[in-house]
Amino acid sequence: MSRTRHNTLLDPNPMMNRAINREYEVTNEQYATYFGITVKTAFFLLMTVVGMVCYYMAQITRFRYQTQIDGLNYEGFQFTISVEQLLTLGAATIILIISQLLASFIPSTIPVTGTIYSVSQGVLLSGIIFTFLGGEHMEYLGLLALIITVIVVASMALLYTKGIIKVDHKFKAVLMTIMISMIVLGAVMLICSFIPGLNVLVGAILNNFWVSLAISLLSLVVAALFLVSEFAVMDEVVTYNMSVKYEWPVAFGLAYAILWIYIKVLQIIVKIFGRNKD
Repeated sequence: MSRTRHNTLLDPNPMMNRAINREYEVTNEQYATYFGITVKTAFFLLMTVVGMVCYYMAQITRFRYQTQIDGLNYEGFQFTISVEQLLTLGAATIILIISQLLASFIPSTIPVTGTIYSVSQGVLLSGIIFTFLGGEHMEYLGLLALIITVIVVASMALLYTKGIIKVDHKFKAVLMTIMISMIVLGAVMLICSFIPGLNVLVGAILNNFWVSLAISLLSLVVAALFLVSEFAVMDEVVTYNMSVKYEWPVAFGLAYAILWIYIKVLQIIVKIFGRNKD
């Protein structure tokens, strides 16, 4: 006996859909559970913390004794950084991109690639918090972003479980419309940035605090809506008694969305505090 799930372009996170876009076979093997997905999601988030701790320990035991580059600025925050730190953050970025692509196109590798992605993301977040913000002793903004992220995630979970937000075709259409609009707008801005005359206008628009803040807020809304989509996929996987092996892609999708929300919240906080400093 099997049930077939029909995906469309309006479905959420493709990293999970590629893993579950097949027949749901009812067998005697162990089924996916909410508990299993929750534990694996926590694992990926814990690996992010591990990445953050590793970078922080390297910063206080090794990086601080390297030759520092002074006079750098991140959203209004002055900081110093060593060449070794720059190389570390650059390597983490490359590893993050590669592991994300592998997780997306080869879902069976997610237990490994998802872990690597999470650790790399932790390194980058630690660089922002302890190097960029730490230059002016404002690391606490990272904790503030965490508190707001927990509130956002809890609120989205409550709205979904109470049925206030329903992940139906209309929901997916609205979400996809917003996403496509943002991608098209970004592409247009990128093209215009290479056109003499228009590049000055694009620079003025992107450097405007309120425009930049509005874009960040819209990105946060999209991230929150994608998290709701991930909740719906988790429900589907458990409801259809899918194999326990599908817990990994579902958990990675949830962790990915939560980290996306945290990054956007941190970005907004940094913009606001950076402007107030000036």
